[in-house]
Amino acid sequence: MTTKTRGAAPPTLSARALNRALLARQSLLERSDESVEAMAERLVGLQAQAPNPPYLGLWTRLQRFALDDLTRALQERRIVRATMMRGTLHLVSAADYRALRPVLQPALRRLSLASGHAKALRGLELDALRRAGFEALRAAPLNAAELGDALRAHWPEHDCGELALLVRSAEALVHVPPAGCWDWHKPAAFATALDWLGAAVADEAGEDAADAMALRYLRAFGPASARDFGAWSGLSAPAERLRRLRPQLQVFRDEDGTELFDLPDAPRPPPELPAPPRLLPEFDNVLLAHAQRERILDPSARAAVYTRNGLVAATVLVDGFVAGVWKLQRDARAATLTVFPFRRLAAAERAELEAQAADCLRVAAADRATHDVRYARVQKPV
Repeated sequence: MTTKTRGAAPPTLSARALNRALLARQSLLERSDESVEAMAERLVGLQAQAPNPPYLGLWTRLQRFALDDLTRALQERRIVRATMMRGTLHLVSAADYRALRPVLQPALRRLSLASGHAKALRGLELDALRRAGFEALRAAPLNAAELGDALRAHWPEHDCGELALLVRSAEALVHVPPAGCWDWHKPAAFATALDWLGAAVADEAGEDAADAMALRYLRAFGPASARDFGAWSGLSAPAERLRRLRPQLQVFRDEDGTELFDLPDAPRPPPELPAPPRLLPEFDNVLLAHAQRERILDPSARAAVYTRNGLVAATVLVDGFVAGVWKLQRDARAATLTVFPFRRLAAAERAELEAQAADCLRVAAADRATHDVRYARVQKPV
């Protein structure tokens, strides 16, 4: 721990030091023996725009993981899939949904009213729409089309497909399994949090709850700036919040002079600590949790990872930094994992990656007769 000295400039952390801190907190230096639920809480949720990436995000972080571990957690309501940070889908524990959704609710309301879907309100109040959607979903889980049909009974002259999208983003709902489960790509059905979890979710939370969320972010992703916290959470006034918490935080600067905040007891390994190769899934948290992402991604690789249509590629970490992307392809009998490196890999790096890839195939394609690991030609990012 760095000793605080009155008037002294905050210590500077290199990109490599920030990288090792992030990897340590994300269980990417060493796999964890935690449960699926505990890891989801440590990460403050997993990005879940698509059903399969959270499974692979847990596989790459846990010592022991099978696909059924997460599927059971979803079916048993210990983990839920819902709209959370930044208005995007996440998997979070049931306890975290109840704790974090009230903090996020005002921001989600603002996002809903600022979206193109809000044009469909045309004089309606969002609260009235939410009440109607809530009552329709109390009877039974409904998918988006069914929810739109239920709303049409109230407002036949409105675009009720768009109104249903507003309810989905603004109301405290969860996706009912098998939505969110491995390889499930059909439309989701939605239930109220009250029905699915047995407890109502408040429309707002006190400052203590929002502060607790900021501290959990730092424990999972710090050291981080106010902009980083805002980019991850979608909450307003992140700088003001971290300034208020400053007396209980450790303060650093990055190499550009940006002020960073962290918990005093959070792990900050030495930058020279070796980092094993890892395969990260599409939309992985570590690639979306900061405004400045040089701690894990060279800016030259950005276009190869973040596509114009909002997708985030599955990435290869070598020595802790993105060194390529990868794809898993499956047919009825075979599964192939192909690595597309951004640079020539050393023999030892290839061997370690091949071991990771083989284990990924073991978990993600256990029912395929043959498994194959391939390397494409080096593809330098543009």
